[in-house]
Amino acid sequence: MHPELEQLLVLQDRQQKIRQIQTEIGTVPLQRKNLESQLATSAAGVEALKQKARQTEIDRKKLELDAGTRTESITRLKTQQYQTRKNDEFQAIGHEIERYENEIRKIEDEELELMVEADKVKGDLAAEEKKAATVKESIGRQITDLDEKSKVLQARLEELTKERSELAGKIDEDVLGRFERLFNSKGDAAVVALEHEVCTGCHMKVTTQTAHRVKAGKEIVSCENCGRILYDAA
Repeated sequence: MHPELEQLLVLQDRQQKIRQIQTEIGTVPLQRKNLESQLATSAAGVEALKQKARQTEIDRKKLELDAGTRTESITRLKTQQYQTRKNDEFQAIGHEIERYENEIRKIEDEELELMVEADKVKGDLAAEEKKAATVKESIGRQITDLDEKSKVLQARLEELTKERSELAGKIDEDVLGRFERLFNSKGDAAVVALEHEVCTGCHMKVTTQTAHRVKAGKEIVSCENCGRILYDAA
């Protein structure tokens, strides 16, 4: 194998690893955002139940106040009823008292429903808070792991970048430039094996002359179909 081909293969390995690590590093913010979104959703679920519990209590107190207002009205009307001497006025007040009493019974029924609802919300909130605590702990660990992974990847990227720079410095500038253009344009590999006179990059058969030149290993040979640099896989 041509000496510079060996160097190019090593260089390609480093660049492929660099590209892979850069892709992984690029996904970290998205993963973190996804975890933070899960955490926010969990917290929002707890807050929604807390708000529901607060509103239920507000509604219950309002009903209690309404019942109290009607009870006061009944007391006042009964006093008026005892004081009146007119039969029709007595009966009218009696009807008014009865109306308030019916309203109070209705309010008491609504209060009972709210008390049942409050107990349910209380139970749901306790369960949701327990679940949220578990989610928070789990996501906290995942974010810590993600931060650690990011540091490791960054350190490895710096190490590989340094290796790549040192390797590139040992390769002829023209050959290096040719390699870089191919690596960037092909997106996978610039240097590929020739197997049974077939380029493993584009999977096309090369000419017999090209195959002989590759096997000879005396020069840098390219696939006439895709332009990738070839080396003998045998």
